[in-house]
Amino acid sequence: MLQVAANPIDAFLDYLTVECGLSVNTLQAYQRDLERFAAFVGAGHPPAWADVTGDRVIEFLMAEKARGCAVATVCRALVAVRMFFRFMSAEGHLPTDVTEHLESPRLWVTLPEVLDRKAVDRLLSAPDAGHDRWPLRDKAVLEVLYATGARASEAADLTLASVNREVGYVHCIGKGRKERIVPIGRRALEAIDAYLATERPLLDRRQSPHLFLTHSGRRMGRETLWRLVKKYALRAGVSPRVSPHSLRHSFATHLLEGGADLRAVQEMLGHVDIGTTQIYTHVDQSRLKAIHRKYHPRA
Repeated sequence: MLQVAANPIDAFLDYLTVECGLSVNTLQAYQRDLERFAAFVGAGHPPAWADVTGDRVIEFLMAEKARGCAVATVCRALVAVRMFFRFMSAEGHLPTDVTEHLESPRLWVTLPEVLDRKAVDRLLSAPDAGHDRWPLRDKAVLEVLYATGARASEAADLTLASVNREVGYVHCIGKGRKERIVPIGRRALEAIDAYLATERPLLDRRQSPHLFLTHSGRRMGRETLWRLVKKYALRAGVSPRVSPHSLRHSFATHLLEGGADLRAVQEMLGHVDIGTTQIYTHVDQSRLKAIHRKYHPRA
């Protein structure tokens, strides 16, 4: 049975000091990262390093991101953990390095902000006729962003002709003026219909072709959409980092959770490279594990 050093983090830091010549600031940063990691995997007890898995390392990185750590901090934490396990394996304290095949740090620091379904429901229900001047318009904006995964600029560019309410799709014009067709659900269509029937005629002072208008009758810009989402996120009590892009991320993640094909999600998001879409498979790790258990012959 392998013997783990009495205080492996101290032994690792001594190694870095003697063999690697790292600065005092870097050593202190690594020490803080590893102490947080030890507290995370040990849950109040000295960690059993031999029982730590790659998945547990990933969970730690996600927890660091969730508590608001900066990009550089999460990246550095993964580097520290990787170096620590490499040291433990090289010294014979652990049989293998569980971090050897982890993805690069860049992946983990670019994971998008995703709302769970309850948070989305609270956000979409936030517009209120008792508090807001144009609640039906605002609800329609939120519903369209979540129902289609449209970027803020794409939603702002929608025209009345962009929405086929009979068939149930939206015609989006994305980056590079590339066009795509995205299905749109019943709830979003109902929100659009309510807005078109009641509020848009009052806003349309200029005979604008655009779907979403400001109080002066102009096309609603992406900055206005951004402020609108922030306003209702605050009221709904969801993450302060929520933006229109958060609803796009949530749209993609929830589709994958429901079993949607990655290629179909790529097409609906308007991604040229499927590698861009694949980031959502890392957000929804539980789905991947379930698929592996169900279909892999040696799972």
